[in-house]
Order: sequence, then structure tokens, then C-alpha cells
Amino acid sequence: MLVPERRPEPERLRDPDRRGAVTKLAITIATWDYDRVRPLVDGRVRIEGCDVNYLILPPEECFHRAYLHREFDVSEIGFSPYLIAHSRGESPYVALPVFLSRGFRHSAIYIRTDRGIRSPGDLKGKTIGVVEYQMSAVMWPRGMLADEYGVSPADMRWMQGGLDVPGRKEKFPLNLPPGFPLQPIPEGATLSSMLAQGRLDAVITPRPPLCYGDGTTPVRRLFEDFETAEREYFQRTRVFPIMHALGIRNDVHAQHPWLAASLQKAFTEAKRLATADLFEFTALKIGLPWIVSHARQTRDLMGEDFWPYGVSANRHTLDVMTRYSYEQGLAVRKLDPDALFAPGSD
Repeated sequence: MLVPERRPEPERLRDPDRRGAVTKLAITIATWDYDRVRPLVDGRVRIEGCDVNYLILPPEECFHRAYLHREFDVSEIGFSPYLIAHSRGESPYVALPVFLSRGFRHSAIYIRTDRGIRSPGDLKGKTIGVVEYQMSAVMWPRGMLADEYGVSPADMRWMQGGLDVPGRKEKFPLNLPPGFPLQPIPEGATLSSMLAQGRLDAVITPRPPLCYGDGTTPVRRLFEDFETAEREYFQRTRVFPIMHALGIRNDVHAQHPWLAASLQKAFTEAKRLATADLFEFTALKIGLPWIVSHARQTRDLMGEDFWPYGVSANRHTLDVMTRYSYEQGLAVRKLDPDALFAPGSD
């Protein structure tokens, strides 16, 4: 007879001011305002053993404060930077396989239409701007271009800098081969202005550059019908790219190892409630008239759990992502997906 594995119980903290009364672990969690976390924010889902201070922050601010200042006990973290830091033993957080942000990034490649770029193969020899060479939303398009179209990162010239605000830098030193064609943009410049001026042939960015759709600059997406391209990509590869995960600060995890299982359980339940809202037909909970039809089409293509958490359900995507990270000179070694996450989570 198989005996189910016992997870560690949340420790009981004693409050000396209340004569031994049991208290909960006070933690601060920071993420962006996703539908899949709102049941935690509004109290419909509780995290066992915890008294939660939940902060809603834009991802860029959340990552900056988490990685550089270690402000939060639990934080949304960029997954590509996490792979880099983890491969070097330098990550201040240990990840849970709670993938808060995912997205196909065919939509992220913007090109000048006056440079002869009509297909992905035409990017060879071109100069491409990126906000951060290491970010997930840039790593995935590079990997896709290499796997699907034979365009390797070394086939292009790369320039790094802020999209609309000057001065953005990489979070971690890169592990690129000597002479790799990557350099910063000039001080005071932005990728948007350089694309508009014709000083870049293309940019890869999750946020549209300012000149896109302005009616005067010859700029469009490489995959303008990106939804069709992304659906076909998923049908071929079965890959749903991961952008961000959830992380527990190392010292918090070391002191409270039970917390990983409590967080995994709660975030999974919050996602279940958010997914159910997509299929609510009687009175639409989301302000799009055909949201239910769109949700059904997504389920038909990607399966019942089309936004999966956990290692096993994401092993194929994790294998691809860890390969990309190593091949592209980001992680210093090829990582094992099973060794990336906190014990007690899945």
C-alpha cells in the first residue's frame, strides 16, 4: 500500500504578548495585477499559515526591488534572469513553478518596412534593438527564430537600451562569446527614437515602440497577424513560453520550508477561480462580448489546463527554455528543470 508523502506542517508561531496564542507568519507578496492572483488579493483564497500583505506593482518595479533590494518575502520574478542567476548560484530567490506571466512573442518583433525585411530570414545581417538581451520576452523570440527559421543570434547585430526612457541596463553580466555583436545604444538615446530615425532595422520588445502605428514611420510587426502565427507555432511545438514565475526569498524559504507548498496550493486555487470566470456565460464577468468563445477556442487548442503550473505539466517548455538560456550565452550551464524549484512545490 502506498503511503502519501507528508508535507511539512506550517510551524506555529507564538506571540509573547498574547500568552502563547498561535499567530500566523507575516509575509509580503509583490506581483502585478493578474486575474489569476486577484482571489488572493481580495481574500477569496487564503494562504495557509500566513498573514499576507499583498502589493500590486508593475513587473519592472517588482523585479528591480526584489533582485536589487530583496524587499519582498515572496515576489514575481523574471524567469530568464532567474535561470541566469540560478546557474551562477547568485539568485536571492528560489522559484516556485507558479508561472504568473506567459505569452507567445511573435508580436514582439517590430521591423522597418524600408529594409527589405519580408520574412524572418531577412533579419540576417540586420541591427536589432533590445531592452535587455537577457529578458524572457527577448530570449524566446531569438530561440524561435533559430529553431523555426534558421536565424541564429550571431547572424544579427544587437543594441541594448531603454525603449522609451534612456539608461536601462542588463541585470546580470552576460556569458556571451568574445566578439559577440552586442553593444549599448548611445547615452541619452532610446530604442524607439533610434527605430524611428532608421538607426535600427528592428526591435524586439513586449511593449510597442512609440513610432509603431503613428501613421508616418515605416514600422510594422514582422508577424502582423501574430495570433495566427502563434497558434500555428503552438500546434507545431507544444510550447507555451514562460515569462515570469513566483519566488520565495532564500532566507524565508530556509526558515519556513512549508511555505512553498502553501503558496503553490493557494496560487493554483486562485488560477482555477480566474479560469472559471472566463467561461461564465450567464452574466459575463469580463468585458469582452465573445470572451467565452475565445476561451473555448483556447481550451480546444491547448487543452483543459491551458495555463498550467507545476514542473511535470511544463517539462517540455522548461527543457526548451533552459536550452535557449544556455545556447544564447545567458545561463553558464544547462540547467535541469527538476533542480530549479523549491522542494515541496509542484
